[in-house]
Amino acid sequence: MTVKDILADKGTTVITVHEEKTVFEAMHVFAKNKVGSLLVLNDKNDPVGIIGARDVLMETLRVCEGIKKTKVKEIMTRDIIVGSREDDIDAVEIVMTNNRIRHLPIVEQGKICGIISIGDLVKAQLKDMNVQNKYLNDYMVGRYPG
Repeated sequence: MTVKDILADKGTTVITVHEEKTVFEAMHVFAKNKVGSLLVLNDKNDPVGIIGARDVLMETLRVCEGIKKTKVKEIMTRDIIVGSREDDIDAVEIVMTNNRIRHLPIVEQGKICGIISIGDLVKAQLKDMNVQNKYLNDYMVGRYPG
């Protein structure tokens, strides 16, 4: 199973925020779209970072009132780790776990074509295991078509 399979099921919509928006404004984007991360874009609409709900929480704890003035670019992660549509989900899971990230932008031909979460990976792996269990069960009870 690859990232492409997850994106086919989940879709390729990526929710973004401009780097000059305040963290407070970004919080509204999070809430409106019910997502756990936002890809951060610059004036040229190039991805320059990613901001997660944990980033917002930590900044809020640091300077509660300042959250209305702090810019997204001040707290975003600049070194974005990305994946491709052809990546195997087991490899992606290792990358996400080793880097302690929950969201992975997916890039194709230099353009963002989706984003997957650790939850998307777990869901895909459970679906795959359920299919395997069904075929094994069918085989064991003699219902295997082969």
